[in-house]
Amino acid sequence: MLSTVALMLAGRREAGSAVAPTNATSHWLWGAESLQADRASFRHTLVGYATHHIAAIFWAILYARVYGNRARAQSLPAALTGATAAAAFASVVDYTVTPERLRPGFEHRLSRPALALTFGAFAVGLAAGCLAANRRR
Repeated sequence: MLSTVALMLAGRREAGSAVAPTNATSHWLWGAESLQADRASFRHTLVGYATHHIAAIFWAILYARVYGNRARAQSLPAALTGATAAAAFASVVDYTVTPERLRPGFEHRLSRPALALTFGAFAVGLAAGCLAANRRR
């Protein structure tokens, strides 16, 4: 959810629409029209948000299994370091290994610095989620 907030803030600043980056994420289903959609809609915004959220959950589960649930990852600095590495790995996979049709899509609406901030927000979310979940145990 934190990365979605980052997308919205960057979208508002750079694309003139808070939902434009999320809408672009629905391009895997709706094609190029999604890359230009600036208004909130079930067609683009809901599909884009669901796609982004499911992808984030996938990466969060992978992070938790590989590193986040380990005892050595229970301090804030260690959790942030591991989560930053996981977010960087996710971005490399998203933009090199993943076929174009399945890439996030928001790179069509945002600058590279905004993408970096979005993945940074994702890292903070990963770390916070694992720390919170592990404290409840």
